[in-house]
Amino acid sequence: MKNLISLLAGLLFGAGLAISGMMNPAKVIGFLDITGHWDPSLAFVMGGALLVNIPAYWLSRRRAAPVLAPQFQLPTRRELDPSLALGAALFGAGWGLAGLCPGPALASLSSGSAWAFGFCAAMLLGMAAASVVQRRRARG
Repeated sequence: MKNLISLLAGLLFGAGLAISGMMNPAKVIGFLDITGHWDPSLAFVMGGALLVNIPAYWLSRRRAAPVLAPQFQLPTRRELDPSLALGAALFGAGWGLAGLCPGPALASLSSGSAWAFGFCAAMLLGMAAASVVQRRRARG
């Protein structure tokens, strides 16, 4: 049942990305181009997401556990560290340069575009490289 719910949630998320145009890198880059031909549509997508997420978040805080899991998985660390700052900077730079982040990139695979497959392959290589670096740092 959890896998079915996960699949449906992923399909709904992908459909939302497709309908809102967020799988189109030019749309995202247009939002980030505040000195050129700025496209505010991404702000409306984010605002719509907040309208749904904020009430759901506050309602979930009243529950002892999620519906399909024994407990909530919440972060415990609150401090910023260099790895987090570097990861955030790389994410932002990649998003600004390519116009895609991981969710829309994966959804764009459904278009069959060679560009989407190339982006996702590079993204997976970057994730693998980060994993190797983290394991080496953990060993000392």
